[in-house]
Amino acid sequence: MINKKNTIKSLAIHAKDVGSTEIQIGLLTDKITKLSDHFKKFKKDKHSSLGLAKSVNKRKKLLAYLKKKNNESYQKVIKKLNLRK
Repeated sequence: MINKKNTIKSLAIHAKDVGSTEIQIGLLTDKITKLSDHFKKFKKDKHSSLGLAKSVNKRKKLLAYLKKKNNESYQKVIKKLNLRK
């Protein structure tokens, strides 16, 4: 929960921002990281792998949307979340 609040604070556009594209990408990145750590322990968990694939694809779509609409914000998000693009 603390990690989620920090993500929202660091990527928020304005004070009451909780659902912008930038924040959605940040929260999905946190979720992907947690699931990746989970798979290091439980390699045979196939049900969670579907959730991981959906999260990765959704983040990919959101990143493409953000790049198309606001390239400056896209670059900021890539740099803050340390994504390789």
